[in-house]
Amino acid sequence: MERPALLAISHGTASPAGAGAVATLVDAVAARLEGETSVHAGFVDVQRPDVPTCLAGLAGRATVVVPLLLSAGYHVHVDLREDVDAAVAAGADVTLGGALGPDDRLVDVLERRLGEAGPPGGLADGDVVVLAAAGSSDARAVADCEATGERLASRLGRPVRVGYIANATPQLRDVVAAVRAEHPGARVVVASYLLAPGFFADLAAGAGGDVTTRPLLVADEEAPAELVDVVVDRYRVRAGAEPRPTA
Repeated sequence: MERPALLAISHGTASPAGAGAVATLVDAVAARLEGETSVHAGFVDVQRPDVPTCLAGLAGRATVVVPLLLSAGYHVHVDLREDVDAAVAAGADVTLGGALGPDDRLVDVLERRLGEAGPPGGLADGDVVVLAAAGSSDARAVADCEATGERLASRLGRPVRVGYIANATPQLRDVVAAVRAEHPGARVVVASYLLAPGFFADLAAGAGGDVTTRPLLVADEEAPAELVDVVVDRYRVRAGAEPRPTA
């Protein structure tokens, strides 16, 4: 019996580096699922093809839509939900998977990025960490980001404040200024909870931190195995296959 196709839907970006970084994740997922199913890519905004176009191209094939989005906000609960519901109403066999986060495997990548940005051996004792999230007008997405901040704080054994780049408060720049005032002389390290390079990553880098980590995906580098694992698990849960150990 043919397995459902996986349709990986990212936000879309005007940044060539960001688009290339997301493509590395899609390619890595396709390689992981080779022989199990086919993997296709589309976008919820900015780039094309959009979701209805992708689903039309997969007509007659059961499909699981996996959002390549770190939090479940408006794009998941409204945009993608409406696209999937419209396809189902038209007779298609389409299922919507969950967003990528919160998930401890994303925290693994955040911790690694912090290690890259810190001095040898990782963060210094006095460093203050601020998690930079994209932000959303949907409170559910904000709650997801706060949960990730809590998981990162638990992992690091130190407080982590969360700041948002757009559409939510507190704003990242304000959080960075506040922690700098609260901890004079401390190094402020901004941990980018962003999927890929682009406009928001540039804003995070300009928010006033002493150091800003790279996003989870980086252009011209292999996608982290943890991210591939998460996407594959989101697919298999909706495809009716039990998640199985991933390398």
